[in-house]
Amino acid sequence: MNMPTPSYIANPVLHEDSLTTGLLTRRMLAWLVDLCLITAIWVLWYFIAAFFTVITLGLGAPLLAVVALVPAFYGWFWLMTPLQASPGQALFGLQVVRDADLGPPTALQALVYIVIYALTVALGAIWAAVALVTTRHRTLHDIASGLVVVRRSALK
Repeated sequence: MNMPTPSYIANPVLHEDSLTTGLLTRRMLAWLVDLCLITAIWVLWYFIAAFFTVITLGLGAPLLAVVALVPAFYGWFWLMTPLQASPGQALFGLQVVRDADLGPPTALQALVYIVIYALTVALGAIWAAVALVTTRHRTLHDIASGLVVVRRSALK
């Protein structure tokens, strides 16, 4: 079976602009959408866990600790789907791929991506400003994990 060759392989001189045009704006908007979705999941999980804790006379209290892990599970889960993007990223036409060959991220790369992202946010979002000066507008968590966020349409 003869599969069509993606443009980034067929044309190795593919200009970086096709991968990253408007990327920073799209990433910020995607982050806002994901923040709203994570907040909704947080609230829902908190009320379910709190209700379960009350009806079990405190035995469900450990479920409340899981609330802190919701953003990490959310990010890792969506990177492992065929979308290779969170719902916010997918909404704005973005996809997370390996920097070396633009293939799908591995589970370990996705985990490193999420952990370093959490550290970046915890230490102050100013660290995301690295994307203003790096090739393909990569942030610290992109660089540490070997991943890059690109426009989905440029990969076709």
